[in-house]
Amino acid sequence: MHIQRYFPREALKPFIKQFVLIESEHMQENRILPDTSIVLAFRCKGLVKTREESESIVLPSSVITGIRTASRTMHYTPQTTNLLVIFNEYGASAFFKDPLFELAGISTSLDNLIPAWKVRDIEAQLAEVQNTIQRIRVVEQFLMGELKVREPDLLILNSLQKIRLAQGNIRIKELVQDVPLSRDPFEKRFRRVVGTSPKQFASIVRLRNFITTYSSAQSLTEAAYDAGYFDQSHFIKSFRLFTGQAPHDFFRSASFW
Repeated sequence: MHIQRYFPREALKPFIKQFVLIESEHMQENRILPDTSIVLAFRCKGLVKTREESESIVLPSSVITGIRTASRTMHYTPQTTNLLVIFNEYGASAFFKDPLFELAGISTSLDNLIPAWKVRDIEAQLAEVQNTIQRIRVVEQFLMGELKVREPDLLILNSLQKIRLAQGNIRIKELVQDVPLSRDPFEKRFRRVVGTSPKQFASIVRLRNFITTYSSAQSLTEAAYDAGYFDQSHFIKSFRLFTGQAPHDFFRSASFW
């Protein structure tokens, strides 16, 4: 599998983290861990399948995936090309007015969010170009036409930064103590902009941080306590859901993205 990353044009940088091109010459399988970004994918060639419980599902040509709480396995047929738009954690709400929290845990065709003719139009344009830069330019032009919000929500942006600085180990009451909103309206606003609850977002940040910083020089129990987990059974259950494996098995084996 060949993966290339590209930065968006300046006008889109406040909302898009990066473009990712995934090319698979042969049959390929990859496990994807939950992350904090909503992802828009355009399949240019081949087929991409995912397994939901016991069923294998072919993903649409243009698909948007909400924030997930569990890992999933992706299957790429030979000669597959997929262009991903990885939104910033608040970025997708600048383009799509549907409540983004309704996308949580699912992948759905893009024409469920915007008119089908627009989706057919961009798919036709992508079919006409051959190289990566041209594909990105087509997608950027499409997104510029869909851009509805020009400035990030600073209140939510500040809350996201607090969660990141705390490495996900933060309580909701700590987030709302400095904002001019009570807890309920704050959580509704957070879900609308980010696509998941602040609690779930913090949980993903904490587990992602745990995975990237864990060293075998430390026991898993000690590392879990340091990350703010005080219930070992809850940690193991959350980790297994997040990765599809128990902690010891995960760190001994598989690749992920």
